[in-house]
Amino acid sequence: MRAGKPDGLVAELVDAVDSKSTGLAHLGSTPSEATIAIATTLGGRIKRSDFDFDLPAQLIAQTPLPRRSASRLLLLDGARDGCQDRRVEELPELLQPGDLLVFNDTRVVPARVPARKLSGGRIELFLERALEGARALVQLRDSKSLRPGMSLHTGGGLVRLLARRAPFWEVELPAEAVAFFDAHGLVPLPPYIGRPAQAADRERYQSLLARVPGAVAAPTASLHFDEALLAALAARGIERSLITLHVGAGTFQPLRSESLETHVMHAERYEVSAATVAAIGRARAAGRRVVAVGTTVVRALESAALASGPELAPGRGDTTLFIVPGYRFQVIDALLTNFHLPQSTLLMLVAAFAGRQRVLAAYAHAVRQRYRFFSYGDAMLVVAPSGQLPICGAA
Repeated sequence: MRAGKPDGLVAELVDAVDSKSTGLAHLGSTPSEATIAIATTLGGRIKRSDFDFDLPAQLIAQTPLPRRSASRLLLLDGARDGCQDRRVEELPELLQPGDLLVFNDTRVVPARVPARKLSGGRIELFLERALEGARALVQLRDSKSLRPGMSLHTGGGLVRLLARRAPFWEVELPAEAVAFFDAHGLVPLPPYIGRPAQAADRERYQSLLARVPGAVAAPTASLHFDEALLAALAARGIERSLITLHVGAGTFQPLRSESLETHVMHAERYEVSAATVAAIGRARAAGRRVVAVGTTVVRALESAALASGPELAPGRGDTTLFIVPGYRFQVIDALLTNFHLPQSTLLMLVAAFAGRQRVLAAYAHAVRQRYRFFSYGDAMLVVAPSGQLPICGAA
């Protein structure tokens, strides 16, 4: 892939994200103060293209498996030899009694609502953030022809445009925001899923632990957990706790520059409760591991830790934390995560935790072994003990 302008799959996804108007710039986003250090390679400071890999398009999962926990699991564990091809349903035996799994309990809102202008032209509302009452921030395609005071026709009634809050519009809906989108919206499948949303996606693009509405993209690592797996983990003595981070459409935002320093992360709302802080404290005191189920959990926990100082404390707010190699993790000991886009901020987060070369070697192994990638795809469990993590394929 060429340095500078994105090429290949990444370029296609840039175009797909732009054409679907998924709200890549977020209100209040600023360069993250939490980007503390950026690692270097032999060629200098790490750059976007250092996180590239070749991915055949046919490995991008377009539908979920019939059973959530049947997904494959690539295990990267310093306490074991090499990397191992396992199944998500084997997690109870791969984890230890007393381990604490931390899940994101955000609920995906059906964020896409078809609409028509009074002139008859078609347009789509894409929810960015529910505000108080019947107001919301939305992304609108073809915003140039719109102006405050106009109304749009939807299946749930008229939507009135109140004010332009670039790049969004503040609108007044016919009902409370989440209720309106729940009743009339379509599931906001990611741009790399090349099919319309179906009725089954309302269930499958949602975690069983989802309870707090606000996300417009799923915390996909949690999609692998079904009732049978949750019961087996509990029977093994593996505990669980919850954070909330409302995943925004900017999670699909590609880096548009080679330099990591110039990237501005989208802002996402999070909350880490006193109960979760206490559970982590008990695990730490007993020498047990904290396992983040997904990169959103990592961002929430690390954001709360950075905000509270040396000791993790409850917290809430908007985070623009950009985690790249060179970042020092304060909370987690292991990470369960899906496979991410080339050159993406999520891939950089995983590389910060496990090491860039190890992660890229693991991804190359996953491609060779025909793992399924992205939201409806397979998973990887990275356990980072004090010892060295293995490199997939190394002798």
